[in-house]
Amino acid sequence: MSKEQRVVITGVGALSPLGNDAKTSWDNALKGVNGIDTLTRIDTSDYNVKLAGELKDFDVEDYIDKKEARRMDRFTQYAVIAAREAVNDAKLTIDDNNANNVGVWIGSGIGGMETFETAHNKLLKRGPRRVSPFFVPMLIADMATGQVSIDLGAKGPNGATVTACATGTNSIGEAFKIIQRGDADAMVTGGAEAPITHMAIAGFTASKALSTNEDRETACRPFQEGRDGFVMGEGAGVVVLESLESAQKRGAEIYAEVVGYGSTGDAYHITAPAPEGEGGSRAMQAALEDAGIEAKDVQYLNAHGTSTPVGDLTEVQAIKNTFGEASKSLKVSSTKSMTGHLLGATGGIEAIFSALSIRDQRVAPTIHANSPDPEVDIDIVPNEAQDVAITHAMSNSLGFGGHNAVLVFKKFED
Repeated sequence: MSKEQRVVITGVGALSPLGNDAKTSWDNALKGVNGIDTLTRIDTSDYNVKLAGELKDFDVEDYIDKKEARRMDRFTQYAVIAAREAVNDAKLTIDDNNANNVGVWIGSGIGGMETFETAHNKLLKRGPRRVSPFFVPMLIADMATGQVSIDLGAKGPNGATVTACATGTNSIGEAFKIIQRGDADAMVTGGAEAPITHMAIAGFTASKALSTNEDRETACRPFQEGRDGFVMGEGAGVVVLESLESAQKRGAEIYAEVVGYGSTGDAYHITAPAPEGEGGSRAMQAALEDAGIEAKDVQYLNAHGTSTPVGDLTEVQAIKNTFGEASKSLKVSSTKSMTGHLLGATGGIEAIFSALSIRDQRVAPTIHANSPDPEVDIDIVPNEAQDVAITHAMSNSLGFGGHNAVLVFKKFED
């Protein structure tokens, strides 16, 4: 059996409510900027939800030709843009010499919801012959991966994970394993989502998942009293994973090493987490074991922390069950307090934030932390970024359907 490859992050790309690139998003996260504001994508007159984490000052034609962009759903546009940034950041040239060894694995939780709504309205008003031939290739969730691979010319392992809110983290974890076992030298991976649509907002509101708070300063407040649901966000987070051998051969900059991945199922409920976060705790433990470390070796955890009443407390219990005494010194923050919840893209964004935390030895805060829930007895890094000596960071993603995915990152040492 061949020796497992070490896997490192050499490029990052992002579109988020905090910025239209990874650097701006991270800089604003460290500043505690609130990316949540009045929802403008749809008319909310008949909706109870009034806020969202939308992209700011974004025009797709600044990045993609108009004709080409019209043949992509918004989530695919986001993926292509973030992937280009990540590959450029990695200074990775993809050509005939290496194309077969560079893969793409980018997931989406709900895919082309906007495309579906538009086509359905056209079908009802104008009949089936007016539905676009691009409807299906724009709608399906694997098309982010498909379009990115075409755009980059990457011909290696190619797939798309769909595990609701765990999608981005599962995608990066699967790509990590592909490189680790030697099936590719590099993978462009993460998540993309464009969920701010009529049906998505209506559906998540009906399930009582979304906050109906109209105050942008208190609507998304993970781990605080009075939280009433998550705030929808949009964007993409994509990283370039590469074997250490490949990265060193190219002289690439290395942000962090990926060392652990855990994935479990609750087998409990379609939306509610298992009691005491049993499934999430098993995923964290699996990631620690995969990394070959103990809980006390982790200094920072980017929590799922969505600002739902049950979800936040369940995750806190899962963290305490996993970390034991070490949970008292662990820094835990929810960057969703600034971005909102990007569904399938959130794991990609939070993987980037975790890796950059290691690079900068600095942890982004949980903002709006002014009314702490007395049952949350962990350090959630309230309101202001903190300098932290980090050797290992963990990122949690817990999705509808009982999907739990966890990644562990390590400060790179040659």
